[in-house]
Amino acid sequence: VQLQACGGGLVQSGGSLRLSCAASGRVRSITDMGWHRQAPGKQRELVATITRNGDTNYANSVKGRFTISRDNAKNTEYLQMNNLEPEDTAVYYCNADGLYYNDDGSPVVYRSWGQGTEVTVSS
Repeated sequence: VQLQACGGGLVQSGGSLRLSCAASGRVRSITDMGWHRQAPGKQRELVATITRNGDTNYANSVKGRFTISRDNAKNTEYLQMNNLEPEDTAVYYCNADGLYYNDDGSPVVYRSWGQGTEVTVSS
């Protein structure tokens, strides 16, 4: 599965951005999707996840401000980010987790990553 993320940019504190991530390839094998972020000098951290059925999970730092969603028909996930804070500045990466079977019946579990989109929040 290949992922293409977009929607990052520069925004003032309190502003909003919407990230998108489009999947291609073995899209029917995708189960969960999510967003992670990596701030300068810090480790990559989980932001939010969403299952194929729409169940969501959020990091405590973004609860109530960010909303993850997905359109299975378009093979696309979104991250609506409201009330942005300077601490949200990071490169945001989308991911897709999935399972498919080889011709010999052996399972392949994978996690694919998008290329990252930069979000900068100024104070």
